[in-house]
Amino acid sequence: MTRALCVGHAVQDFVFSTPQLPQRAEKHRATGFSIVGGGPAATAAVAIAKLGGHASLVARVGNDVIADAIQRELEDYGVDCRHLRRFPGFQSSVSAVFVDAQGERLIVNHTDASLPTDPSWLESAVSLEGIDVVLADTRWPDGAIAMLKRARAAGLPAVLDADVPVPKTGSLLQSATHVAFSMAGLKDYSGCSDAMTDIESALRQTAISLKAWCCVTMGASGVLIADARFEQSNVTARTVPAYPVKPVDTLGAGDVWHGAFALALAEGTDEMAAVRAASAAAAIKVTRLGGRAGAPTRVERDSLLESK
Repeated sequence: MTRALCVGHAVQDFVFSTPQLPQRAEKHRATGFSIVGGGPAATAAVAIAKLGGHASLVARVGNDVIADAIQRELEDYGVDCRHLRRFPGFQSSVSAVFVDAQGERLIVNHTDASLPTDPSWLESAVSLEGIDVVLADTRWPDGAIAMLKRARAAGLPAVLDADVPVPKTGSLLQSATHVAFSMAGLKDYSGCSDAMTDIESALRQTAISLKAWCCVTMGASGVLIADARFEQSNVTARTVPAYPVKPVDTLGAGDVWHGAFALALAEGTDEMAAVRAASAAAAIKVTRLGGRAGAPTRVERDSLLESK
């Protein structure tokens, strides 16, 4: 079984379905409600497990009832939580999530800013023996840098989910072999506009400066890729189209994409095929309610891949 190590954020989401996203300071009535786990690394780990991989999660939480709920749900999905580190006296992360009738979302998150950031415990506590890929998000930069660097040194794919906030120093991005930006993440890092020419230019320049494989996920507009690992003078951007689906709930779709992409790389798939596999997984997810609960199985994902 292919083994992935996911590093970063785990959160408990309180999800409210509403006809429209709240715009005014008044009472709003929800048409639905659920309590689900979230966080980029944690949801990617669930996606990997549902696709048939073995996923371990490295994350920081408080020592509270929220942490109990986070761990219980992850373990129910088959995620290895032995490296879910609890810090007494601190709060676990929570989010209020509003999802409208078109599947778009508004998220209000609280993360305890005083949670210890020192990653030194990772060296002795977390082994890469038997691991095939490391995937990290940007919510704990020190931990992500430490584990991505170790992955690179071991010759493993080191995938960064570059969603906001993206540190401007560049040290986190430089630690990865593959940098997968969200649209918001690329704008945050590069300062580019919404114009496609600016997005292409920003992605190309970022890939060249990092001498890395980079992409930006653009929802229904597909995935834009720039590969500057082997050639920096003539890097072009290429788009992989998205699968056409009717979105119901986009919550967790990017996290599912990153988990599926990392797993495909770990299984020896080339980047273009890994992007298509990840896009198929994310397309299925957005047709379902419930964040990570909508992540597909391998049979479901492969069925969509084979139909196109």
